[in-house]
Amino acid sequence: MAYQSFRQFVRHLEKRGQLKRIRTPVSANLEITEITDRVSKGAPERNVALLFENVSGYHVPVLINTFGSAERMAWALGVDTLDELGTRLGKLLSPEMPAGLGDKLRKGAELLSIARVGPKLTGQAPCQEFVETKSPSLDWIPILKCWPMDAGRYITLPLVISRDPITGRRNVGMYRLQVFDNQTLGMHWQIHKGGAEHERVAREQQMERIPVAIAIGADPATTYSASAPLPPDMDEFLLAGWLRGKPLELVRCVSIDLEVPAQSEIILEGYVNPSERRTEGPFGDHTGYYSLAEPYPVFHLTAITHRRDPIYPTTIVGRPPMEDYWLGKATERLFLPLIRLFMSEVVDVNMPAEGVFHNLLILSMKKRYPGHVRKVIHGLWGMGLMTLTKHIIVVDHDVNVQDLSEVAWRVANNIDASRDLILTEGPVDALDHASIRPNYGGKVGIDATRKGPEDGHSRPWPPDIVMSDSMREQVTKRWKEYGFGE
Repeated sequence: MAYQSFRQFVRHLEKRGQLKRIRTPVSANLEITEITDRVSKGAPERNVALLFENVSGYHVPVLINTFGSAERMAWALGVDTLDELGTRLGKLLSPEMPAGLGDKLRKGAELLSIARVGPKLTGQAPCQEFVETKSPSLDWIPILKCWPMDAGRYITLPLVISRDPITGRRNVGMYRLQVFDNQTLGMHWQIHKGGAEHERVAREQQMERIPVAIAIGADPATTYSASAPLPPDMDEFLLAGWLRGKPLELVRCVSIDLEVPAQSEIILEGYVNPSERRTEGPFGDHTGYYSLAEPYPVFHLTAITHRRDPIYPTTIVGRPPMEDYWLGKATERLFLPLIRLFMSEVVDVNMPAEGVFHNLLILSMKKRYPGHVRKVIHGLWGMGLMTLTKHIIVVDHDVNVQDLSEVAWRVANNIDASRDLILTEGPVDALDHASIRPNYGGKVGIDATRKGPEDGHSRPWPPDIVMSDSMREQVTKRWKEYGFGE
């Protein structure tokens, strides 16, 4: 099911018992964070989306933990399980030529469906039911202060929309925004991200400002698309249309030359001056540590538009697992077929919560020749934002990479440090506080596969201890007889 708006998804969650309304007064200063952190890390039956309807000092409700489980994340993207995302994309990317007429027609229909889901302009939009251009202010929005040492209040679930000043290509990113005052925000687009590239180009062209729009509360698939690490020339709104199965409706902004999702809850319009910087941070980040104060661009507000009765969707990040982990897990499942398109030997990948996306990737593969594992590791480091991955662990094709206990067992037993570690240096995530200098540091690839003569291993490799299939079947049949119940 494709959701037309965020509030339609909210109704679905409530109908399925996955949303809790909280009418007790609550503070946007730290209290919502503490409640949400307990819920997201608590018992599964208590991990639901939260709608705070009585935020002290505000008339706008706060929605949080919307994507905070595998089930809710899958529903947000119109599937029952996250693995279905990879299956859908895998069929589309399948390199096999269609065999018969039926296969050709199906493949043609699939490709045609992409052409039909590009964004479309509309003249009227719910996000412009209320328009303020004379004295726009952020003060009425219940923006959270999440953690005690945060430098202030932060918008944490935005779609930041900008265009390349030369090519006109759109980028939609999800960058945190610190509230400096009621008309300016700190724009935390990091050096590797699309928005930062647009700003760099504008600075080279000596432009005084670039238009930027911030959409809050677009439909769930579109919101997710802003977080996806797409190639630079691919429009995030096209991905949103493909996930939704229908085009995303856009509307022109009222004060700048950009388009925004028409069904959004709130739109902030404004600009960034490429030559202006202000200290942003610290901020309690998804690494579980505070990212420290650094100079970043400033967003200046020129207009606010919104629904007449807007909801303010937000999120908190911190020590994992939290809601943002499931956004990352959706990306992992969706992009697995793309990795396989270039590396058919890859079986599965896992980016565990403990690795906070950029710190750890575990991969299983079918090894065929000397140096094959190193080829895959270096290939990943050369693939888009995978270049920021600090640690890559490779295991054999029959290892379950989603089972961290099994992976740890293989790593502890299968590596010889003098042979199986690949040490290198290169770009790292801007949030990596351990790197030797900002945005650049060391990385390691770990070959935890079985070794043979082709790997320079002269001794026999011991087989795994595995019970015979016949004995497993016998015990399964007689399990209750042994007194263990079902």
